[in-house]
Amino acid sequence: MQDPRTTAPSVAQLLAAPNWRTVDVISDLHLQPSEPQTVQAWRDYLARTTADAVFILGDLFEVWVGDDALDEPGSFEAECAQVLHAAAQQRPLFFMVGNRDFLAGSAFLARTGMTGLAEPTVLVWPHGEGQRRILLSHGDALCLDDVQYQQFRALSRSAAWQQQVLAQPLAVRRAIGKSARSESEQRKQAGVPYADADAQMSRTWMDAAQAQWLVHGHTHQPADHPLADGRWRIVTSDWHLDADHDDGPQRSEVLRLTPQGWQRLPPEAA
Repeated sequence: MQDPRTTAPSVAQLLAAPNWRTVDVISDLHLQPSEPQTVQAWRDYLARTTADAVFILGDLFEVWVGDDALDEPGSFEAECAQVLHAAAQQRPLFFMVGNRDFLAGSAFLARTGMTGLAEPTVLVWPHGEGQRRILLSHGDALCLDDVQYQQFRALSRSAAWQQQVLAQPLAVRRAIGKSARSESEQRKQAGVPYADADAQMSRTWMDAAQAQWLVHGHTHQPADHPLADGRWRIVTSDWHLDADHDDGPQRSEVLRLTPQGWQRLPPEAA
């Protein structure tokens, strides 16, 4: 059996448009009706950002139980899709699934006007006489120490498993999603920490992509990690702005990239 830490993945490639000067990256908003302040901050950000493109690296939603939720009149999913569709008319929006919204499919992309991204994808960006290569990932596949989750991830990404789940009535899937959220909250309350990205696997992925930067979310541990040879692992922030949430400090952040570097901005300044 191959060691995942040293096994190079298949890396998709996206060429930045010639006119892009700034690109925003967000992830781990965990949008849900019970956190209206976070939802409103996200809506406001999409309406006013000055970025040339926006990349959403997974866990946009706390849970996604299937694209048919978009057809339920007045559903939270349908309302969010309208917000995304309006934003996609102003600038390109790209979406990579995370561990909470991996069931988002082609109908979701069509309804929102977003472009789907494979996991992982390298963004190739002209930089002077050369180019900047930025590897984008949700980050969950890199967290090998979370053995239980990695087992579930392997199962849940199979077409057979997804077909079986999506064959259940929407109401049943919503109940399953609610139960999964409850289990997640119990893990948080028990003090179970988020696993961090495996260092060797991160290097393997970056080598395969010939990337100078690796940008990912998932861990809820925003930080800039210097690596060998002038490379960086950059972790995006999660968003939580509602006073009654229980997942760490209230925060929200946009990672703004340029070919020259990056900065972390509050959504209202992006």
